[in-house]
Amino acid sequence: MVALVKRICLLGASGSIGSQTLDILRAERSSFSLIAVSVGERIGALETIIRDFPECRFFTVKKEADYRALKAKYPQFAWFFGDEGLLSLVEESRPDMVVNALLGFAGLAPSIKTLELGIDLALANKESLVVGRELIEKALSSSRSHLYPIDSEHVAIAKCLQKAGNRPIDHLILTASGGPFRTRERASLTNVTVEEALRHPSWKMGPKITIDSATMMNKGFEVLEAAALFHAEPESIEVVIHPESHVHSAVRLKDGKILAEVNEPDMRGPISYALHEGKVSLDDVVEINDLSELPYHFEKFDPERFPLVPLAIKAYRMGGAAPAILNAADEEAVKMFLSDAISFLEIERRVSLALDTISNIINPSLPDLVSITETTKKKVRE
Repeated sequence: MVALVKRICLLGASGSIGSQTLDILRAERSSFSLIAVSVGERIGALETIIRDFPECRFFTVKKEADYRALKAKYPQFAWFFGDEGLLSLVEESRPDMVVNALLGFAGLAPSIKTLELGIDLALANKESLVVGRELIEKALSSSRSHLYPIDSEHVAIAKCLQKAGNRPIDHLILTASGGPFRTRERASLTNVTVEEALRHPSWKMGPKITIDSATMMNKGFEVLEAAALFHAEPESIEVVIHPESHVHSAVRLKDGKILAEVNEPDMRGPISYALHEGKVSLDDVVEINDLSELPYHFEKFDPERFPLVPLAIKAYRMGGAAPAILNAADEEAVKMFLSDAISFLEIERRVSLALDTISNIINPSLPDLVSITETTKKKVRE
């Protein structure tokens, strides 16, 4: 019996996760076929994609001017543009799986559309679950779709839970590198430069997620993602500082044992996990009595040193559109820091102020989330 080739739509092909996904698809042509791609404003990436994946026929870009120029140059393909173009790309190409590697709030609507169409979703877009958890859960419950995480931490937990089988779980353990400022006092962060904040000690990522790692907002988002993916309470998810980033995350069992996934800090493994629907080897999951048995360093997480993690849990408890406020404030504040408009610690202050002052919306619709995102970003700029 011949195995079916899985048809892939890749959103965010020109980013870090997207480019690594392309590497995997190139190497596994007998398993996957790339049929649709979005590249945002980085249209220079299209020439290589078109050359390497002749089966790809659907494309989306961000700007209308690029759309018109590319449509004239490549009239044999289907072209779309803008946020609506992302939705049209998914709907028109009808793939077997969408890999959502988009950055920011823009990734939420395509995630919902994918699930509503009954298409499987490989999710690297944190905002989909952080901001739109209830909408994603509703779309999942009413379709035949499956959701597979791509974040290394959540893939590690999923693999540990799979290896645990029916053994009772006590709590989840999310590891965090601590970013480039793990050993520095908060008082010394007043004059941090953009260049310093972008020097992540373990991972090579885009600017936004690298700054989120430095502030630990990224870990706050991951706590909320884990709560949604594994039906856990945020307070029951333990965060542990692990600077080497080899233990991607772990699970503590009721019998006191720990299952931990140990691997190199490389995103190709988590991406492959999602592409293969979780049907991967569990040989990198080890069973131990304590994390100290592993040849790495582990430190207790200090919520006062990294206040954005407890702030994320606060937003989760507030419910409604509060996580959308949290995310939008962070997106805008990080953007301002990267352009040298505000200081590093000002990111935390503006995110906290937005969450405390902007009116929440209970049971928000997608248009509500769009509206409150725009309002929040405006307030943060002010």
